[in-house]
Amino acid sequence: MIFHKKGRLKKVTDRKLWDSLTQLKEEWMNNKTIIEKSVEPSDELLLHLKVSEVKYFYLLKEAKIRKLTAEKK
Repeated sequence: MIFHKKGRLKKVTDRKLWDSLTQLKEEWMNNKTIIEKSVEPSDELLLHLKVSEVKYFYLLKEAKIRKLTAEKK
């Protein structure tokens, strides 16, 4: 029984990680395109870009540690 619960918890956590990862990638790419199209991007916008990039790569590292792949979702 305990092992079944552990498996379900891992699946739920992996799913949440996958959802967060895709959401952060979209946010990072949107910020990146806005900055590329801007003539003079503000410091605040550059800060948001850097923060979203760091969050995305942190979750990407966590997904690699958990051996999460697109097929598993």
